[in-house]
Amino acid sequence: MTKKTVHRKLGEEAAPRAAIEYKIPKGTLIAIGGSENKGDDPEEDRANAENLNFEKTEILERFVNELSGQKPLVLVIPTASSIPEEVGKSYVEVFKKLKVPQVKVLDIRSREDACNPEFLELVRKAAGILFTGGDQLRLTSLLGGTEFIRLIKERYYQDSLVVAGTSAGAAAMSTQMIYQGMNGGGFIKGSVSITAGLELLNDVAIDTHFISRGRIVRMAQMIATNPSFIGIGLEEDTGVVVKKGNEIEVIGSGLVVLVDGRGSTHTNIYEVEEGVPVTIRDLKVHLLGKGDTYCLEVF
Repeated sequence: MTKKTVHRKLGEEAAPRAAIEYKIPKGTLIAIGGSENKGDDPEEDRANAENLNFEKTEILERFVNELSGQKPLVLVIPTASSIPEEVGKSYVEVFKKLKVPQVKVLDIRSREDACNPEFLELVRKAAGILFTGGDQLRLTSLLGGTEFIRLIKERYYQDSLVVAGTSAGAAAMSTQMIYQGMNGGGFIKGSVSITAGLELLNDVAIDTHFISRGRIVRMAQMIATNPSFIGIGLEEDTGVVVKKGNEIEVIGSGLVVLVDGRGSTHTNIYEVEEGVPVTIRDLKVHLLGKGDTYCLEVF
């Protein structure tokens, strides 16, 4: 079956934005919605059990295939997790099964750790970096503004570095980041908490576990406050590979939900008090599956 490429276009009511000078990154981003398969059979009550798109370790294999060099070094960053040793070990095991020659876990638990010269030197040598799941606010609070993140960004723009994140690690990649909000809720003003992410992906907001936890409405509130953004909702065992900073390819077994508010005609978010439902009209929504591509056209 031929997959269709979807291009983001302005609605008739929206005016084109002024051209912005932007440096195209040479690296690759992979944002994953969480619960990516690590080689296990799906549980009987999980959607993947009857999903013909499902392939074991598909997403992590794609991460490995994107690495450059003959003996690539992969760094696993479990900073977002409350059980970093356990989480780090699980990724070391799966990457060894995928025949990655060098895998190291950088157990960064403080901003002081993020300045460790040994860790910085490993970032300079790495072919790929993976941020695990957990709490995205913990991740941005500990790493935001540090030399560690500055160096990752520098290498992402200047080299062929592959930067991946799953669950919280994916949510933290975007410019604006949702870090709190009720699953299945978010329609009440003030019920969604937003802060700056690590800003590896411009003019984008990412949310994860998107369909299984009913997060479409909280993303809509996020877009109501930032209608120039694209919202990327990633389902579990599903991800996007981003090239040149804006060319997206969907991988994994589920769906990616794209929420485009640039053509929206009205929202009440600036008028109502906290505790009142937020409305927004004329959102554009795309549902994309494995192999589909999409151009953000944000630059």
